[in-house]
Amino acid sequence: MEPTLGFAHFIAQSDTIGRFVLLLLLALSVASWYLILTKAVSNLLAFRRAEVFLKRFWQAGSLQTMSETLGQQPVDNAFAELAHQALGAATDNRSGQHTLAEAGGLSEFLTRVLRNGIEQEASRVEQGLTVLASAGSSAPYIGLFGTVWGIYHALVNIGMSGQGTLDKVAGPVGEALIMTGLGLAVAIPAVLAYNAFNRRNRIWLAKLDAFAHDLYALTTVGAKTNSSAGDARQLRVVVPG
Repeated sequence: MEPTLGFAHFIAQSDTIGRFVLLLLLALSVASWYLILTKAVSNLLAFRRAEVFLKRFWQAGSLQTMSETLGQQPVDNAFAELAHQALGAATDNRSGQHTLAEAGGLSEFLTRVLRNGIEQEASRVEQGLTVLASAGSSAPYIGLFGTVWGIYHALVNIGMSGQGTLDKVAGPVGEALIMTGLGLAVAIPAVLAYNAFNRRNRIWLAKLDAFAHDLYALTTVGAKTNSSAGDARQLRVVVPG
């Protein structure tokens, strides 16, 4: 085997299509790792902020106190945003500022506000997952195509040189298999991250839905429902407005 064989030699001998496949795999890898790192950090910060907010929420003396607190501090997590929307909806409804969106009374209006808030959060947490899914499903095939293309050119060159011995064939073919390895290297982290983020999102949205039920009960009937969003402490319900 020639001592010059290797990844650098394979790149140097690749044509336009081979290099395009390599650049495509590189782009998918960069995009995947960018999303993996940014979403991991974002999810960690969101979890910590939500924990702090929920602890402060269930320790508040009343909804009015919580509403005043939300007005003084930045809304930096989905639970705080949902509480802010729900308390704002209750204030608007009880102050007589009726619109078409509030038709049906406080109960129906609050249901729509909470449902829309959960749907917006679901849309937000799913951003970027399409890229991870695409990278995980397509990268192996892109790498395989690069391998087939590389082997084809290697065999053509070997045939033109008239040297078809094993030592002349094994090197170029082995180099071409690098593309399959690169495709798998891109796909495996993307698939693992996609599954991990999907599981996290399901748990996150389930907790948010439970908190929405608590908000609905506290705002409309003044009793905390039995859910996993908070502890057994009940708030004294004083609806602002």
